[in-house]
Amino acid sequence: MDIRRLEEFIAVLDMGSLSKAAEKLGVAQPALSQSLARLERELGVKLFQRSRRGAEPTPAARQIAEEVRRGVFRIVNAIDAAQAIAAGRAGVLRVGLVSSALIDILPRALRTLRDEAPGLRIVLREMSNAEQAQALSRGEIDVALVHTPVALSGVMHEKVLMRERLVAAVPEDLLPGGRGRVSMADIARAGLVMFPHEQLPTFYESVMDAFRKEGLDAEIVQEANRTLTVLACVAGGCGIALLPSWIRSLDFAGVRYCEVVDGARLPSFDVSAIWPKRAVAGLADEFVRACGAG
Repeated sequence: MDIRRLEEFIAVLDMGSLSKAAEKLGVAQPALSQSLARLERELGVKLFQRSRRGAEPTPAARQIAEEVRRGVFRIVNAIDAAQAIAAGRAGVLRVGLVSSALIDILPRALRTLRDEAPGLRIVLREMSNAEQAQALSRGEIDVALVHTPVALSGVMHEKVLMRERLVAAVPEDLLPGGRGRVSMADIARAGLVMFPHEQLPTFYESVMDAFRKEGLDAEIVQEANRTLTVLACVAGGCGIALLPSWIRSLDFAGVRYCEVVDGARLPSFDVSAIWPKRAVAGLADEFVRACGAG
């Protein structure tokens, strides 16, 4: 049954006149009469009686009127929802993210999508690189915001969203006199607080390689798998951590942030969006677009 005919039925019912309904719908009155006649044949009932007062609804029309209204409303809503999903403005998107994405990338994406896609529900899960790799391969998340490079199965899109240099997070009592810079040798003497090797293997190896090329033997004195835990270990005097420069926005008691004066060999700290390649762009593509690029 054509939804247009049901909408015309409701219009005639509401206006009480074929001519007024035709004017409201922007159609010719004869065309509206023919459409209603076809609807009556499909239903097998008479819907309107002509009178001097206009188009009088029959008892059958009055009986089905509210059901038709509800049905048309649901169909129109379903069509609108389908079109919004197809356009990337609605639906459910599951996003995994590392803590580095919380400072700038995620707020930027949420602000953009709140305006452009108010019907889109975003489910957020803060996870490590390894957890996101597993979740993405199992289809438990749609987009991963991870530290790259990272090994993933399947054919994926990848977009670098943020590339930051490393700064040193130093125990406050280790730098008397307000000194705001440290050397690679300073860090090697204090020992490193690092993310576990299995969590960020390429980053881990790149950092250790930078010390080796400086002729320094740096020891890992403490591992921690979350950024705030790393900072807590630094504040507790365990050692010095090398973290992305956005960390300066976090005021953590007992920790000072310092430039590494001879840190040119140190790697950058990258955050990238990774999501499965599809034949047709979808919600994940819209989310990554809203994330922008740092």
